[in-house]
Amino acid sequence: MTGFAGKKILVTGGAGFLGGPLIRILVDRGARREDLSVPEYPRFDLRRPADCADVVAGRDIVIHLAANAGGIGWNRAHPGALFHDNATMGIHLMEESRKAGVKKFVQIGTVCAYPFQPPRIPFREDDLWAGYPEPTNAPYGMAKKMMMVMGQAYRQEYDFNVIYLLPVNLYGPRDHFFEPEKSHVIPALIKKFVDARESGAPEVVVWGSGFYEGTPVSREFLYVEDAAEGIALAAERYDEPAPVNIGAGREIPINDLIAMVCAMTGYRGKIVRDLSRPDGQPRRCLDTSRAKEKFGFVARTPFEEGLRRTIAWYEQARRERNG
Repeated sequence: MTGFAGKKILVTGGAGFLGGPLIRILVDRGARREDLSVPEYPRFDLRRPADCADVVAGRDIVIHLAANAGGIGWNRAHPGALFHDNATMGIHLMEESRKAGVKKFVQIGTVCAYPFQPPRIPFREDDLWAGYPEPTNAPYGMAKKMMMVMGQAYRQEYDFNVIYLLPVNLYGPRDHFFEPEKSHVIPALIKKFVDARESGAPEVVVWGSGFYEGTPVSREFLYVEDAAEGIALAAERYDEPAPVNIGAGREIPINDLIAMVCAMTGYRGKIVRDLSRPDGQPRRCLDTSRAKEKFGFVARTPFEEGLRRTIAWYEQARRERNG
């Protein structure tokens, strides 16, 4: 495919967990590697307007993946930095892109922007303003949601083509396995169970009860390669102001997830619940019909297959680190 042939593209966060697969897909769709730019910290600090101006100069498309992000523990420990860093990076990067004549700006939002208890499940894009986000996620979620507001305002005043995508929880190889303070639930669980299996630990401690007011806590998970495909399709085909969910369309109870990871890693010990730790938002599941209708995105990786690949990647990476 040649959708990105001849385009000069900036991908912030392009060396990261999601950025790596996205870069590969952009090349598969016609982008030349010499036309792809990936600004890396600390050489470029996107919280500084001058650095943003440098990296967007001469670009046709900007895809903004870079974020200060983590799991519940990270969110609780760093609410101020999460709001400041994500809002500041987005504001400066979008403004400098507009001034530089960038033709399209792809802003990656977050499922954390949705209300704590939305009016319906699955979450629809029209419900983004139906309430305040889950408290532990709110600073991060609100900073990201403000980028949707900014993008729509810039489209209205400057005719600047900004699109806003809302990916659900991602998982896959190269996630934050070796930075436990930043881990989301899947890498945290895989690391705990594999490490406990290898060390012969008699028990694994997991967070929360897995229930909220008697109802099972659940999440939707999207394999990172599928997320990258959705972002590339939107960058190529979507030019409207309305936000778009990027998800897999399957809701998984957290307790079922824990049992799956335990079984797939071959751990045979005891599972202990730390009830002092939060469960987070009660449910997360996205309505993905708009993505399918507008740019033909449908997630392709079955959850069990993606989970097997992710466990295998961590096991190999762990062996390499441990010699």
